[in-house]
Amino acid sequence: MADDDPLAKIDPANYYDDLGEGEWERLEESFKNSLEFENTTDYLDQYLPKSGHILDAGGAAGRYSIWLAEQGYDVTLLDLSAEQVAIAKERISKRDLESQVTVQQGDIRDLPFSADQFDATLCLGGPLSHVVVDDQRNKAVCELHRVTTSDAPIFVSVMGFVAVVQNLVKSAPHFETGVRQLPDLVETATYSAELAEKYEGDDPSFVECHFFRAPELRDLLENHGFALEIVAGLEGPASNFGTALEEIDADAQENVAEVVRKLREDPTIADLSNHILAVGRVE
Repeated sequence: MADDDPLAKIDPANYYDDLGEGEWERLEESFKNSLEFENTTDYLDQYLPKSGHILDAGGAAGRYSIWLAEQGYDVTLLDLSAEQVAIAKERISKRDLESQVTVQQGDIRDLPFSADQFDATLCLGGPLSHVVVDDQRNKAVCELHRVTTSDAPIFVSVMGFVAVVQNLVKSAPHFETGVRQLPDLVETATYSAELAEKYEGDDPSFVECHFFRAPELRDLLENHGFALEIVAGLEGPASNFGTALEEIDADAQENVAEVVRKLREDPTIADLSNHILAVGRVE
């Protein structure tokens, strides 16, 4: 990252290089965040083939790749961040999974794989959200389709628009900048370098990101050759309540988790989640 360009930190590759182990830790650092992982792996259990070669596109530090390998799958993990690739290799090595998981650096908009190579494809946690230009998102989805064999499942999760708006409103007492940028964010659903420079100057608060409505995610995938099975909210009504949920006991947390599971495919619940998951098949 250029020292004289503080806005360079919101570039996804730079952001996740700087984040380091934080992305590995994210899915277990709180009860609310664990709902994203648990609900995602629940759908993987339901829709993955019994065996095969799986692509984990934008797989970062390897949480899902390791889970897949432990279930017996062969996995290729690809990520834009050199640091996340290095962490993934280290984590995979510690578990003696190198024979099952291949790790490489790359971009979901230009996948270095042949057509019909994978028996299922994952793009989880928001890699597609970090592609903020419309035609580039279209290109990325076409690439996911190209490398996945016919009738194979694909799993895509993105960051939710409604949840981020709610979070900025909730954070108003201690994050005035977020409230000031809300009108522009609502217009574009995108946190960009331009928005960061306009409102935050030398201190951008997040990585470049396009936030999705659930119908937008459905339309994007269906318009590029995927037949959707489900669209689900991974955190559901627990979105934006992380601190409060840490203060309740394990039984109460399980009650919340059960409610999230029961409601996750309700269209309204999906649309208000921090992360929205779509499960489909290649047509």
